[in-house]
Amino acid sequence: MNLTSKQRSYLKGLAMNLEPVFQIGKASVTPEVTESVLECFNNKELIKGSVLKNCTDDVKEVANTVAERTRSTLVQVIGRKFVLYKPFHEDPEIKLPK
Repeated sequence: MNLTSKQRSYLKGLAMNLEPVFQIGKASVTPEVTESVLECFNNKELIKGSVLKNCTDDVKEVANTVAERTRSTLVQVIGRKFVLYKPFHEDPEIKLPK
């Protein structure tokens, strides 16, 4: 899913007050991490994750890998935190601006 800059900005604003719901450690992106992120997307459309300091991989690469494996969209990466968006198939809660 490709987001326009207006949509990305809107999602960034919504994500500002979110706390990270999952962490990625030194094992990087494992199948268990992917499964836990997918479970988070069952309840929320917009989630924030963090990459711990003991993970030696690049944060942007980790975020892109998680987004690919969960079929979600990477909204932003700030420091060691990143935001992912995956709308619900039926009746999305977040209405994106056009």
